[in-house]
Amino acid sequence: MAAPCSSGVAPERAAPSSGMYKLEIELRRGHNLAVRDRGGSSDPYVKFKLAGKEVFRSKTIHKNLNPVWDEKVTLIMDSLSEPLYIKVFDYDFGLQDDFMGSAYLYLESLEQQRRIPVTLVLKDPQYPDQDLGSLELAVLLTPKDSPIEEQRDPGTVPKTLSPQWREQFDLHLYEETGGVLELTVWDRDTGRRDDFIGRCQLDLSTLTKEQTHHLELPLEESRGYVVLLVTLTASAHVSIADLSITPLDDLQERREILRRYGLWKSFSNFRDVGIVQVKVMRAEGLMAADVTGKSDPFCVLELNNDRLQTHTVYKNLSPEWNKVFTFNVKDIHSVLEVTVFDEDRDRSADFLGKVVIPLLRIRNGEQKGYVLKNKELTGPTKGVIYLEIDVIYNTVKAALRTVVPAEQKYIEEEPKVSKQLLQQNFNRVKRCVMVLISYGTYINSCFEWESAQRSIVSFVLFVVVVWNFELYMLPLALLLLLLWNFFFSSSRETAEMSMEAMFEWEDEEEDKEDKDSEPKGFMDKLYAIQDVFISVQSALDEVASYGERIKNTVNWTVPFLSWLAITALCLATLLLYLIPLRYLVLAWGVNKFTKKLRDPYMIDNNELLDFLSRVPSDVQVMQHRELKVDPGQSPNKRRRTNLS
Repeated sequence: MAAPCSSGVAPERAAPSSGMYKLEIELRRGHNLAVRDRGGSSDPYVKFKLAGKEVFRSKTIHKNLNPVWDEKVTLIMDSLSEPLYIKVFDYDFGLQDDFMGSAYLYLESLEQQRRIPVTLVLKDPQYPDQDLGSLELAVLLTPKDSPIEEQRDPGTVPKTLSPQWREQFDLHLYEETGGVLELTVWDRDTGRRDDFIGRCQLDLSTLTKEQTHHLELPLEESRGYVVLLVTLTASAHVSIADLSITPLDDLQERREILRRYGLWKSFSNFRDVGIVQVKVMRAEGLMAADVTGKSDPFCVLELNNDRLQTHTVYKNLSPEWNKVFTFNVKDIHSVLEVTVFDEDRDRSADFLGKVVIPLLRIRNGEQKGYVLKNKELTGPTKGVIYLEIDVIYNTVKAALRTVVPAEQKYIEEEPKVSKQLLQQNFNRVKRCVMVLISYGTYINSCFEWESAQRSIVSFVLFVVVVWNFELYMLPLALLLLLLWNFFFSSSRETAEMSMEAMFEWEDEEEDKEDKDSEPKGFMDKLYAIQDVFISVQSALDEVASYGERIKNTVNWTVPFLSWLAITALCLATLLLYLIPLRYLVLAWGVNKFTKKLRDPYMIDNNELLDFLSRVPSDVQVMQHRELKVDPGQSPNKRRRTNLS
């Protein structure tokens, strides 16, 4: 039997074990815990941490120095080298919780496949001689044969029969045969045992790999079903490490990565375009989200459907994370989203700020402070986050991936009805239409001979072009337009400033009225109108976005895409010049008619639309624009300055 472990020196360890393990812990009771309240008592609760991450939090036992919890938790781990860190706190409403002691449970010393009673002596590292009482546990450590890693619950959604969690979990499979994933749904009751609602099972061996499956699994013991998005992939291509273990800072590993994405590897594994490494250093001047005037910030990084997060730094408005995140790049036109949240015990995390960074705008090795934006990414909020980002990618693969369908992001917020957004999208479409009308008016003025000189020049030019027209002149004209804007147009920064001036962002104000007394028939009509409203709103956004993307391609908003357009136009010009049009049209028609015969599962797509989908619209350019730090102004003044 393993000896009880105290918070001081680790016992002599057995040989390190590898593989998957299941650790069942029963938190039984505490004995003679420390007094932290004026009344000579405490309100203790217990936290378990593993590898710096909180994995369990007990309920609070009020006014008791010998509390009885009788709570159980099961943890899955792939290494026993990290000890389990156990801390006890005294809960204080509205104040910072008081520390009551801590201890370590060294997992390598535990006897396996046997339930062991363990008594942990609580200590304060600053006052090691102080008696803080003890905790009584029972632990059972067993090797885990199942190939699927278990996870904790994704969170509680209160007062609803149609909850939406929108959370992502990475489960590691250690056998090629797959396995059975079991999900259980519970009703959380504060202060009582949670009620079981139902369960469902998913046989992973039936799913196709490297493909996202949208599944609706009915609950076996109850009504309703669970909606899942499941993807089986060979490797995650994501990692988290400390600053001391930085892949790109190791010269040998950096050379290997550069060789992997060099030009000689351009035609192997087209999905592996590159790698991005993000060093999350720290944040400064964050918003205070708690009543104590502090926050418990943590940072979430998202790249398409990959999502990683830092640990939480408690009671701090200027946290230091010092973590390194590595993502695999599948599309160089992806946008890195960095969001800072405030951790709350029994509620969803509070938003503190966000910044989005297009990968093509990153300057390698530059440590930079980014001003955090609001949820709509339209103006500043309080705080600055410091990042250092490196991107290494293969240019040929990035170009080829540009003309295939972009990866769909599955974890997204549902669209909401917004009068402001509808008006904004309408104005965007109106601007695009007005540009076309202005060109039409100019051409019509030539026909009307409003200016004799302009009409004569236009007539001569029309006759010369029509008489000598060849089809290759079409891409050549677009090529000349791109080159003209590259050499003679004003700077892109000036274009962004004018684009910013066009947008007059306003804070959304939602009218909240009590409509419970209204007839159900009217509510049904209102919901139908809402659906139509959202459809019109989305259609306007789609039309405006494509018009703006064409404009931004010509205006060199994203130089990579403009150079790619020049390459394609040069190739089109050469082909149309050397090869008669009838042969090109014939080849195109044969390709179109035989595409499904050659590959029945091929997804039909339009390469031009796929290319345009990578070009940011004016709204995205506005969102991606970096805010300048002005220490002499308050956040509210900075916001008014940026919006003026």
